[in-house]
Amino acid sequence: MKGIEALQSVQFVTVKGKRLAVVDADSWEALIEWLETLEDMQIARKELVKLKNVGNNPEQAGYLKWDDVEHELE
Repeated sequence: MKGIEALQSVQFVTVKGKRLAVVDADSWEALIEWLETLEDMQIARKELVKLKNVGNNPEQAGYLKWDDVEHELE
């Protein structure tokens, strides 16, 4: 399910005068995944511009070398 489909599956109810949006768990997870993907794409676009602005030089862009940080993930 795509994020837009999850949004379209929302149902609204009113409880004690408060309007609530109701989605099933699968739709909620799809929506969260869609939003995370959008956020990741925004970050990637920003970093591509940054890299382009320094002549595609990763060091000048402030990026770390994999060999220098790989051990931190173990």
